[in-house]
Amino acid sequence: MRLILLTILTMLAFASNSVLNRLGVGGGHIDAASFAAVRMLAGAVALSVILMARGGAFPLLERSRIIGTLSLAAYMIGFSLAYVSLDAGLGALILFGVVQVSMFVWGAVTGTRPTLRQICGASIAFGGLAVALWPSEGRSTDPMGAALMVVAGLGWAAYTLAGRGAKAPLPATAANFILATPLMLLPLIGQELNLSAYGTVLAVVAGAVTSGLGYALWYSVLPHMQASTAAVVQLSVPIIAIAAGALLLGETVTVVIGLAALLVVGGIALAVTSRPAQ
Repeated sequence: MRLILLTILTMLAFASNSVLNRLGVGGGHIDAASFAAVRMLAGAVALSVILMARGGAFPLLERSRIIGTLSLAAYMIGFSLAYVSLDAGLGALILFGVVQVSMFVWGAVTGTRPTLRQICGASIAFGGLAVALWPSEGRSTDPMGAALMVVAGLGWAAYTLAGRGAKAPLPATAANFILATPLMLLPLIGQELNLSAYGTVLAVVAGAVTSGLGYALWYSVLPHMQASTAAVVQLSVPIIAIAAGALLLGETVTVVIGLAALLVVGGIALAVTSRPAQ
C-alpha cells in the first residue's frame, strides 16, 4: 500500500508540472524563458539539499554530464515555451507520446528487435499523436507550440536514455540540474522579462517540489517495481494532466483529444507490456 501511494503521489507531481507551467506562462504571470530558468534553479537547489542531507557527492565532471545537461536544458526550454499556446493536457499528451515512441525507436535501432505487438502499439500511439495535432473545423493546434513540445519530448527521451546506466541516479540528476542552470540564461538574453511574484512562486514549486522532490521520490520507488510496470504507471500522467487542466484551468476536453489520449495511452500500453525478442 505504501508503494502504491508513493507511486500515485509521484504521478501527480509529474502531471502538476504541466498544470503549473500552463498556469504561470499561459496565464501571463511569467514569461516562458524566466519560468524555465527559475524552475531549473529551484530544482538544482532542492536536489542539492537532498543529496547533501544524504551525504552524497556531486559527479559534475563525468563525461555523461554533457548529454544529460544538454538534453535536460532542451526539455526545460521546449516545455516552457510550448505552454505559451498549448493546453496543459494536450502538451502532456504530446510530450509523453514523443518520449515513449522515441525510446521505442531507439531501442529498435540499437539492437532490440521489436515484436509485432510492439510495432502495432507504437503505430497506434503515433496515430494518436497525429489525431491530436491534425487541424479540424473549429479546432487547431499551434504548430510552433507543438514543435517545441516535440523538442521537449526528444530532450527528455535523450535524458532518460543517457541516465539509464547511472549507478547513482539522484547524484547524477542533481549534477545535471546544476550544470544546466547556466544554460537557461541564454534564452533570457535580449528578452523583455515578466516575473510577477505569483508566477515566480509557481516556477519555484514546479522546480523544487514537482520536479526536484518528484524525481527523488520516483527514484525511491523505482527499485521496487519492474521496468514494464514503471512504464505502464506513467501512462496515467497525460490523463491526470488533461483532467487537471479541465478542472483547474477550465480547458475544454474535446472528443478528438479524448480519442487521441485513448490511442496514445492504449498504444503505448500495448507496446511496453510486450516482451521484446533479443
